[in-house]
Amino acid sequence: MKIFGLPVPFTGEKQKQFGGGITPVGPLGSFSSVSEGRGGWFPLIREPFTGAWQRNLAINVDTASSFHADFACKTLVARDIAKLRVKLVQQDDHGIWSETTNPAYSPVLRQPNIYQTRNQFYENWMLSKLSRGNAYILKVRDNRNVVTDLHVLEPTRVQPLVTVDGEVFYRLATDYLAGITEITVPAREIIHDRMNCLFHPLVGTPPIFASGLASMLGLNAQNAAALLFQNNSTPGGILTAPGEISEIQEKRIKDEWEQRFSKVNMGRIAVLSGGMTYQKMPLTAVETQMVEQLKWTAESVCSVYHVPPFKVGVDPLPTHINIQSLNVEYYSQALQSHLEELEELLDNAFGIGWGVGLGTEFDTENLMRMDTATLVTTLKDSVGAGIMAPNEARAKFDLEPVAGGDLPYMQQQNYSLEALAKRDAQADPFAPAAPPASTEPKMSASAQDPAVPQIGESGAKYLASLTHKFAEALRAAA
Repeated sequence: MKIFGLPVPFTGEKQKQFGGGITPVGPLGSFSSVSEGRGGWFPLIREPFTGAWQRNLAINVDTASSFHADFACKTLVARDIAKLRVKLVQQDDHGIWSETTNPAYSPVLRQPNIYQTRNQFYENWMLSKLSRGNAYILKVRDNRNVVTDLHVLEPTRVQPLVTVDGEVFYRLATDYLAGITEITVPAREIIHDRMNCLFHPLVGTPPIFASGLASMLGLNAQNAAALLFQNNSTPGGILTAPGEISEIQEKRIKDEWEQRFSKVNMGRIAVLSGGMTYQKMPLTAVETQMVEQLKWTAESVCSVYHVPPFKVGVDPLPTHINIQSLNVEYYSQALQSHLEELEELLDNAFGIGWGVGLGTEFDTENLMRMDTATLVTTLKDSVGAGIMAPNEARAKFDLEPVAGGDLPYMQQQNYSLEALAKRDAQADPFAPAAPPASTEPKMSASAQDPAVPQIGESGAKYLASLTHKFAEALRAAA
């Protein structure tokens, strides 16, 4: 039986690839799972300390991910990467990479599978990586052994395995969307993108590992604030009786007070008898710093994702730095490492790269787009310096090319260093140049006589042509 052009199952015997086919070469031996007892995925519940789960203090990954700063950072990074176009580039003889097309790679780069667009695919890829620390992408091949489809698998249903001789396999659970049942495949059929591998080379650690406690703190603060505002922002109060009352009377008075004057009944007039008094409890200074506490937890989450807080609305937009500089900072801190890893993983998946002269590259121009004034100035300087051709600059504004604008231009008075060196090698480079030798033929003595009108060589030619025409006219009249 074959699937994706490869024999299955892969668990019975060791296999080796020869010329696009898979040939069994001997016993495979037993598999071992990855360390930390994780089974290849990050646990949904993590204890920040021993015994936290029994005390209901464990960090639930899905719950912590619902904190607004965590959600904003993940979706911001994933969507910013997803909106970048993936280019297939080719290296020429000068070492310059330029965009090209190839029937073996271009179709799957344009649409990785039939149920996702390119944007949806890469957003799903990045969200899997950021949420669970691992992204597993299954490669589907045709009979030519060419990759035709890519499927992002659910990371909690994939388990990395290692054989006794160090080969890596992946056990995949049933996924009807990807068209597979439970199967074990070799590592070459999986693109495994992982975050920081703190515990095992095959197990990435998601950012929630470090930001989970701050997220839970922020959620608890929000829940406490919600309860407070449900009670009309009033923390409570104390009912004081003038004398001793029994526990039964105390409970009855408390229940009646909460029923009559809390939540929707807040603000109603209370009538106290028997000398009872009510004293409202004020909020402490720490309790009133709810906004500062939420901001601190949000900034902690942003620092784990390396996302500037202003990008997710935690801090105001800096006004002393231009937009382009802020985007460059965001790109270098939060996006660049992910993009470099994606490009390298795609190159390895397709068997291309530096040695082949083909590669993949994410187009970051839209992400780094400048404001109009800065863009015009930059293009003007590039054209003036001979770096770009005028038509290349016009293309940045979607303007049609013009005649004569396909080549870079430089001003005529610019000289090369070699030419200047030759000039400086002269005895006196600043001496006035000698007048050029005359190339005019010497005139006869009569021509040199000032009394004889001088008509020059051009005038003589003109008179000769007139004489010839006049002779031709006389012959025609005769």
